[in-house]
Amino acid sequence: MLSTVNRLIYPALLKVMFLVQPERIHTVIHRAISVAGRTPVVRSLLAKVFAPKDPILRSTVFGVDFPAPIGLAAGFDKTASCVNAWGQLGFGYAEIGTITGQAQPGNPAPRLFRLPADRALINRMGFNNPGADAAAVKLREARPGPVRAPIGANIGKTKVVPLDGAVDDYRVSARLLAPLADFVVVNVSSPNTPGLRDLQAVESLRPVLAAVLDVATVPVLVKIAPDLSDDDVDAVADLAVELGLAGIVATNTTIGRAGLQTPTSDVDAIGAGGLSGPPVADRSLEVLRRLYGRVGGKVSLISVGGIETVDQAWERIIAGADLLQVYTGFIYGGPVWLKELNDGIAARLRSGGFSTLSEAVGSRLTP
Repeated sequence: MLSTVNRLIYPALLKVMFLVQPERIHTVIHRAISVAGRTPVVRSLLAKVFAPKDPILRSTVFGVDFPAPIGLAAGFDKTASCVNAWGQLGFGYAEIGTITGQAQPGNPAPRLFRLPADRALINRMGFNNPGADAAAVKLREARPGPVRAPIGANIGKTKVVPLDGAVDDYRVSARLLAPLADFVVVNVSSPNTPGLRDLQAVESLRPVLAAVLDVATVPVLVKIAPDLSDDDVDAVADLAVELGLAGIVATNTTIGRAGLQTPTSDVDAIGAGGLSGPPVADRSLEVLRRLYGRVGGKVSLISVGGIETVDQAWERIIAGADLLQVYTGFIYGGPVWLKELNDGIAARLRSGGFSTLSEAVGSRLTP
């Protein structure tokens, strides 16, 4: 019943929202979610309708208990203002950020663009955020529930900090946020901070990760780009094992523009930025499979990029993903879509004869 109503109403609601400039409507929705997370009656109502309750969806990954496998990717909640709402909306966890050591405004607007023909987005936000100090204040606030979803702190490099100061910059954010988060994700893969992706090179990445590991008392993961070569994916995977990282988040947005339905002239007019949504799905799955084949079972894998259907979510799990993340799909699909994904995964687990989610992870490749 809920799905039927959603299919009748949400497309029309999406058309109305798309009449508003993308970043403006994002701000409005973000504020509404923040208020919902602070309002007991609304929280309880949302949790009753959307929160995953099926025990088969629960799993423990890198020592953290997750009520469901689908999390909110970094980029939506850059101020950590909605941390008490995500679990009520159906997410099994959420990443705040990306948060930098210093507050920064990000890139000039316009910097967020819709590609409806591709159900995709392009952004060049540039890590606009209030800084680690302000985010820490938000994370200290009480989260009374009824659902307490784990929160990851996604940290990046402050734009004005030179690359040779990146280690100390990441260390500052980790020291402030790690004690207040359930895990930390080191973001070295956004295309919107000059030089940031250079830190994915192993010789540059090792000291950054070592610094974060030195100060963080919670699991530490690294987030990589889909545009890495296969050899570089292997190198980061090996480094993750060498340093004892908890996991790898794969993948971030892409700088590629291949295969889009949106007219080339429109895409060219938008300009630079990271592309998210279905166009990155194939490469994200390729990277996941490569990572699982190389380091599966040694580090946990979180798959993100273009997940829209239950089939796609299930494919990621059996290909080796311990957890999943969505962002663009949530924009185009809404909370009922998220509930459908959770319900669909639970149904696949039971029909496949699995008693737990973890049993299904990598099962396509397991003899």
